[in-house]
Amino acid sequence: MTAGQQPPPINWTVVLDHLEGEVLAAEETMRQGRAEEIAAWGRRADDWVPPSSLGPIPADLRERAARLLQHQLAVAEALIERITQSQKQRDLAARMSYAPARPVAAFIDRAL
Repeated sequence: MTAGQQPPPINWTVVLDHLEGEVLAAEETMRQGRAEEIAAWGRRADDWVPPSSLGPIPADLRERAARLLQHQLAVAEALIERITQSQKQRDLAARMSYAPARPVAAFIDRAL
């Protein structure tokens, strides 16, 4: 934005577009399989609060908002599953790394 320009007006369409973009970004992160980024999505703890200046969501956007909410919930569930799987894999790898060495078989030729 250059000097003198006003920020774009915020309305429910803009807000829903932004939220949709976030959900799609979370899905893309999972598709790419980058564990640290997936975990970062899981650590996001702030609840979303709509801007107070918007008022109630217009009737013509309610269906879109409901579909978006279902999509968000599905992605959140998938994120939890991926984070849980990743943690289990890390725990298993840690146990394998620090486990005592298994005995090595020794064969003795008694004919000598």
